Amino acid sequence: MKSKALLILTAITLIFATTPSKAATPTPAPPRPFSIFVPTSYSASTPAPLIIALHGFNQNGAKFEKYLDLTPVAQADGIIYVHPDGTADTHGVRFWNATPECCDFQSPKVDDDAYLMSIIDTVSAQYAVDPNRIYIIGHSNGGFMANHMACDHADRIAAIVNMAGGTFTTAAACRPAAPISVLEIWGTADVTYKGNHILGKPISGAVKTFTNWAALNKCSKVSRVSPQKLDLDRQIPGAETVDTQYLDCPSGTAIDFWKINGASHVPELSKEFTSDVVNWLLAHPKVPPAFSNQ
Repeated sequence: MKSKALLILTAITLIFATTPSKAATPTPAPPRPFSIFVPTSYSASTPAPLIIALHGFNQNGAKFEKYLDLTPVAQADGIIYVHPDGTADTHGVRFWNATPECCDFQSPKVDDDAYLMSIIDTVSAQYAVDPNRIYIIGHSNGGFMANHMACDHADRIAAIVNMAGGTFTTAAACRPAAPISVLEIWGTADVTYKGNHILGKPISGAVKTFTNWAALNKCSKVSRVSPQKLDLDRQIPGAETVDTQYLDCPSGTAIDFWKINGASHVPELSKEFTSDVVNWLLAHPKVPPAFSNQ
C-alpha cells in the first residue's frame, strides 16, 4: 500500500507541475550505470529480445521493476532486460527529459535520447540482441519517453508500450522514419485520461494519443474492438479492459489501445498484466519499412 500511495503521489506531482525553466539545448547526461538481466537460457548463438522499462516521475528503475515484476517473465521468455534510472534533479527527483513539457524542469537539459540509445548500443555490443526485437515500456513520464523514442528511433525500435504517458504537443515533432507498433494503456479513472496541462501547455489524453499514432503509422481510419476483454487490474472485478485495434497498418504493425475501465493513473496490476504486455511486444517484431516520414 505504501508503494501504491507513493506512485499516486508522484503521479499527482507530475500532473500539476507548473514551474517553467528556461529552454536549453540538451546536454549529455553524466555516466549512469545500469544493470542488465540476462536469462539463464541466453546463448550467444541465438539473438535475444531486449526490453527497456522506463519508470515514472520521481520513481526509479528498481521501484518500477517491483511494480511490473518483469524479471520472471524475462527469465521464462529468454529476454534481456534493463530498467535504468532517470536523472535526479537538485531535489533528488528522478525524471526523463522526454519532451519540452515533460519532465526536465531544470537547466541544463539532459539528453536522455542519447542515453537510452547508448544503452541499446552497449547491450547489443555485449550480448547477442535481436535487432528486430528491441522494445520499450514506459509509465507516465516514462511513457512520454517511450513515445519520444518511437518518434525518433522507429528505425531501431520494434514496438513500445505507453502506460498513461503523453507525447509531443507539436505534431511536426514526431515523424517516425519507419512503421512501429504502439500499445497505449490507460485507465479511465486516470485524471490524465482526457488530457492534461504541463507548464501551461495541453497534453493529449488517451484517445487522441492513440488516434495520432494510427495516423503517424499510416493505418486505415477504421478501428475495431476485440471481442475478448482483458483482466489487467486486480482491484476491478472481472475482465475490465477493452482492446481497440486499428486495422490495415503497414507491414503488419499494430496500433492498439487497452482501456482499463475504472483504473487510476497507477493501476493495481493483475498477475496477467506483465505477461500480456510482453506477449504483445514479442508478437510485433520489427518489420521492413513501408513508408518514410522524413
